[in-house]
Amino acid sequence: MSDLLLTVYLHPPVLQTAQAGKLGILNRIRAVLEPQGWQIRIERSGPNARAQAPDRPGHALFNMERPTHDRALTFRLAYHYPYWRLERLAERWRWPIAQTAFDPARIEDAAARNFARRLRARVLPGPDPVRGDHILIPLQGHIRRQRSFQSASPVQMIRAAARTGRPCIATLHPKEVYDDADRAALDRLARDHPNLTIGADTAARLRDCAFVVTQNSGVGFDGLILGKPVVLFGLSDYHHVTLDAGRLAPIAPWRWPPITTPRPRNSWTGSCAAPAWT
Repeated sequence: MSDLLLTVYLHPPVLQTAQAGKLGILNRIRAVLEPQGWQIRIERSGPNARAQAPDRPGHALFNMERPTHDRALTFRLAYHYPYWRLERLAERWRWPIAQTAFDPARIEDAAARNFARRLRARVLPGPDPVRGDHILIPLQGHIRRQRSFQSASPVQMIRAAARTGRPCIATLHPKEVYDDADRAALDRLARDHPNLTIGADTAARLRDCAFVVTQNSGVGFDGLILGKPVVLFGLSDYHHVTLDAGRLAPIAPWRWPPITTPRPRNSWTGSCAAPAWT
């Protein structure tokens, strides 16, 4: 039956991983659906494929892309294998988990701490993290533009952190392309703020930073795993135990005063939930 057809639209390199039978979530989907008579097809995604998808029979899955019709879902790695999200919306900050209020009283402390400890040992092995003095600012893309889900542009975010007076380290995303104008903007920030360094080993500096300032980078999520406070300048699905820059100062977030002391521990990792602004 044409209804029992699932077309999975992927971009390289995930496309090649799936075609080689090495994409775990797709293998699990096959194991569930194929015994029920479903056919699973893998297609390369792109403008033409997405435009044609609504007229094709069956259902569809898109990886980190907006579903194109009401028989489609999107799927996205939930920061670390083997965890994935299957959602109707592509924007992480619109997922049900992001919209759900965080109630610490409903968290089983022992189970949460054990899970966090095992996850840290598996995905972030190494020496115990230490609380250093610097702010880590992991960048993503479009650093000179403020997008709809951001309370300030990444450039403004860096300036806000640098104006606290603390040592700041802004690191570049390895998969993003930064053009000459981006580089010039970063150079100008470094000239204006001697406490700002551009470029470093993100993983190493995460382990010894004071806290993380980011739009909604996965580095911030890793910071939480390591017990680091996080300040977000963008909407996210892990905002529940972070500080929201937009709510702190929605008009001029880059004019915030310095961060000085940590808040009380949260019940997920036992770490400081977020730095306090004085």
